[in-house]
This record gives sequence, structure tokens and C-alpha cells, in this order.
Amino acid sequence: MPPGHPTIPPGTQASPTTAAPGSAGALPEGHPTMPASAPVAPGAPLPQGHPPVSDANKLPPSAEELMKQLDSTEGLREREKTFEIASSLGKLYYTNGRNAEALSYLAQAQAQSDGARTRFLALKKKLGKTPLLSLAEANCGFTPGQTLDAMDAAVQARAKSGDIAGAATCARASLEPVLDVELLRGNALYLQGDSVASLKAYARVLEVEPKHAEGLFSHASLVFETQGENLQALKSAREGFDALVAVHPQSPRAPMARELSQRIEETVKAGGRQKWLASRAADRRVRLSQGQAQAQVGALPSDAPRPLTPEMVDAVKNTERTPELEAGLAKLVDEGEEHLARGRYQEALANYTRVVPFQPENGRAKAGMAWALVGLGRPMGARVWSVALQGDAGAVEKLGDTLLAKGDAKGAKALWEKLSQDVPDYPNKAALQAKLSQ
Repeated sequence: MPPGHPTIPPGTQASPTTAAPGSAGALPEGHPTMPASAPVAPGAPLPQGHPPVSDANKLPPSAEELMKQLDSTEGLREREKTFEIASSLGKLYYTNGRNAEALSYLAQAQAQSDGARTRFLALKKKLGKTPLLSLAEANCGFTPGQTLDAMDAAVQARAKSGDIAGAATCARASLEPVLDVELLRGNALYLQGDSVASLKAYARVLEVEPKHAEGLFSHASLVFETQGENLQALKSAREGFDALVAVHPQSPRAPMARELSQRIEETVKAGGRQKWLASRAADRRVRLSQGQAQAQVGALPSDAPRPLTPEMVDAVKNTERTPELEAGLAKLVDEGEEHLARGRYQEALANYTRVVPFQPENGRAKAGMAWALVGLGRPMGARVWSVALQGDAGAVEKLGDTLLAKGDAKGAKALWEKLSQDVPDYPNKAALQAKLSQ
């Protein structure tokens, strides 16, 4: 009881005849009088200073609604943010295909985490060849949801006490969300056409964790895709794929890593990608005639999407969205789907790369671009496919319907099978399985 509260005798029963209005029974004898309160009518204004009452029946905003609210918040992008807020905003925009905005917030998150990252690298250098402790041995005491700043403060205190091994281990543990941010930055930069900056982002992941599965796959894939004539770079990419298979044999990336490692070996033996392609020209024509894109794996770098210059980005932003432009973009998407159904993946990709800068939230275009890259066998195709699934898996399923309607039953089934495999908890799984069983 609060100090000074009257004693309530054991077994005291409330009497309905003396009950306060709105209560379930009477107050005990000697209890201070409680003022009667009239019920508040629905929609009536709350008393001055009353905290807002949430509507339990109101659904949370959708991602699109939330981004509209964020877009309309003046000065949000320039405002200083914690690592957690900046990274959350970056992830929201990234998963919804708005890579330019995502990169802005992810860069802020990176800046907020640079101190913790630098401290870990310095502590690791002090350890030399001494391995990090296990998390159980280090006993960092971090809790779920703890901020990066709080974990970094604990690391600094531990290092100051002289426990370098424990501080280094805890510093590495604190950087898990930071590595996620670096990976997303690399992905977003690649999707924006900046392969050089994308490689640097993946390299930052590997500098902290040389055995990071996604970091190894992403870095090696992009080196293979962009350095087809640099034999030394190709050998380095193969080492990355082999390391992934050795350290993470159960990773879903492992089968593709094995395949790409073998392909690099053949490419190096041939003397580079162009010579390898020339030696496989006949086989490629046969496969293409069967509607297979496998032979176009490792297309020449000249086929890759070109980096967007600042001038090009500004031109896209400043282009007036006229009905004629929208109709032209819709026609490009239609033509892209026709190319996909005929196995013309490079032509389809060319169409989609003209649409996506103008319509980054176009689910059809993103699904088509992802499937074109998968069909071409581009190493980074898996990354774009993953983005398309995160943004709008339903649009990917509908692309299969389109392919089937255009006569590409084999392609539709392959797409649905990959969707079912990569999104095991897909909400429309029953209908998807029904399509696959037909």
C-alpha cells in the first residue's frame, strides 16, 4: 500500500450499495472518497495534457505509407541520427527498391559506426596472431536490442582495464549489425551501377570478418563479373568462393560458389573471359536455341549495366512524368516480358534497366530484371533476385503467370520453383504449389 493508506481488514467485501460510480464494488471503510468520473464518449476530446490514446483497431502503416510520411518530414535526411535509426531507415528504403535514399541513410549509419569498427581493428591488431575468445569465454553481457553506442562503451571500458582479448571479442560481437549495413550498402551501390564502390563496401565486411559468408560470396561474385580479363583478380575471386565452401559448406550459397569456382578455373585456363566465350560459342548457340541462358553466364563486362553518373541521376529526377513517358515505360516492361518468355535475357535486361531508374518501385520491372539476371547466370543475379523477393514476392509469382501465358511453361515452372525454395514461408504457398503440380 502507498504510505498513509488506510488499513484494509482481511476479508473485507465490497458492497454494491456503496459502490462508486463505474466501479465493481464499494470502497473499504475509511477509504478516501474517489471522485466520480463520467464515461468519455467515443471521439470526445481528451482532457488538456492527456497523453494520446492509440486506436487498438487501427492497423499499422504500410511500408509505402510510412515512406510517404518520412518523405514529407522536412530535414529528416540531414538530421543527425543514431546508428539504429539510420540503419532502420536505410533498410526500409532498400527493401522497397529506393536505393538512392537507402544509400543516404546507410552512409549515415556507417559514419556512426566507424568509431566502433576502428576500435575493433586496433584491438585485433594488438592481439596479433592470438585468436579471439569464444563469446562464452568473453562473457560480454550484451542484451538483445542494446545500442551500438552502449556496447562500444562497454568495449572501451574493458580495454581500459587491460582485457584486450575480451575487449576485442566483444567489439567483434557488437559489429554484427554494422556488417549488415555494409552488405546492404554494397548491394544498393551495385544496383545503382557503381561496382567500384560496391566492391569497397564488401571488402570492408571482409576486413572485419574474413570468413563472412555473404561477404565472401558478394565480393567474389562482383570481382568475377567485372574483372573477366584480369587473371589475377579471377584467381582471387576463386579463392573467395572456395573459402565460402570450406567454412560454410551448408550455406545456400555453397552450390553456386562451387559452380562459379569451376567456371573461373576454366576461364583462367582459357586465358580470360573473351577467349573462354569464344571456345564455348558453339555450345552457347545450342543452349540458346533451347531457351537456356546458361551459356550467357559470364557475359562480357560491356554488357553490364553502366554506372549512373550524377548528371544521369539528375536527368532522371528532373524528367517530367508525362503520360507519353509512362506509356513508353509500360511498353518497355511488356517487351521485356516478351523477351524473357523467348529466352532473350540480355534484351530483357536492357529494357528493364531503362525502366527501373524512373520507376524504382515498379514490382513488375524489378521482378523481370531479377529473372533476367538469373537467366543470364550473372553472379550478382542472386543478390538482385533476393531484393525483388523482399520488395514484392507477389510480383515475382505473377511474372511466372505472364511467362506461362506467353507460352514459356518451362520458364514459369523454374521461376515458381525458385520462389518456393527461396521464400519457404511465402503467404501464397498453397496456390504456388498448386501451379507447380499442374
